[in-house]
Amino acid sequence: MRKSSKLLSEQERIRELSFLLGFEKTTPLPYAVMRRKAGLLYLKGIHHSAEPRAGHLTNWNGWIELQTKPISPTSTDNKAQVIADVNADILLLQEVEDRASLEEFNQKVLPKFNCKPYSHTFVIQSSDKQGLEIAILLREGYSLQTIKTHLIGGHSDLFQQLVEYEISSPSSEEIYILVSNLVKQTDDLEIAHTIRKSQVESIARIYKNLIAKGKTKVIIAGTFNTPSYCDSLSPLFQNTDVKDITKHFSFEVATDEGDDASYFRLGAYRMGVNIKQNDYLLFSPALFDSMQDSGLNRKAMWPIKKPQWSTYKEVTSKYNAASEHPMVWGKLIL
Repeated sequence: MRKSSKLLSEQERIRELSFLLGFEKTTPLPYAVMRRKAGLLYLKGIHHSAEPRAGHLTNWNGWIELQTKPISPTSTDNKAQVIADVNADILLLQEVEDRASLEEFNQKVLPKFNCKPYSHTFVIQSSDKQGLEIAILLREGYSLQTIKTHLIGGHSDLFQQLVEYEISSPSSEEIYILVSNLVKQTDDLEIAHTIRKSQVESIARIYKNLIAKGKTKVIIAGTFNTPSYCDSLSPLFQNTDVKDITKHFSFEVATDEGDDASYFRLGAYRMGVNIKQNDYLLFSPALFDSMQDSGLNRKAMWPIKKPQWSTYKEVTSKYNAASEHPMVWGKLIL
């Protein structure tokens, strides 16, 4: 059995010996099957008791939960709190578990913070197969006309998904929203840079096509996982006319309170805000010029070093923080 290559006669002898030893009596059924339920992993196992079972093939008799640490209810509440504070008519979410979890959050958790549930919720499955879906929630009067998905990138046959929403406002204005979560930084920064740049080139091309068709009200949103000065984002920032919400005169964010509060580095949102930009909200000129107010809400984020910025009193550690990402918002006149 230790030979790297075996003759046909030797393979046959191994089968004979395995028969004599009783190896052939092992069950062909799996001992356990891992299933995903409510964002957690469960074990679907085999046993031999005489209790009633759901099926005779797998002898299933319920769920055994495998979870190292439960999700803090405070963390979920903090998510709802920041959403309620902004109270957007159009809400874009990333890393959503599934439609059922989102609807439960919408109907049961948001009302706890005097936030009316959204009238429409839509979840699009992401292409990374990690259960981190993209969602959009709309208030009454806003309607989702169409949803399109685009494969972006293509470097080494690696594609990412870009979701295109066409939304009709209460005043019958048509808004186009492009949403994606681009490749994260890896140990090989050069490869990550190349992949991200190919993705951004695709986004820029889709944006230009919309503008060329007279669809001038366009928003590009998502987590790009790199600061705006990075060359991989240049196809958007240098080769199109999109404008970053952080550059609007109305953009507001509470400054840091730490020892380096006055420190300003490339990629920060504003003077005195010592945080590298990873999340973006970009607007076509037609929408950027109609913006009345905008800002960054990071009260539900846990600072790496305290104190850096003011948080909700319920945010006492990174385990009950709402997210590692801030809420970026803009108020438009449509």
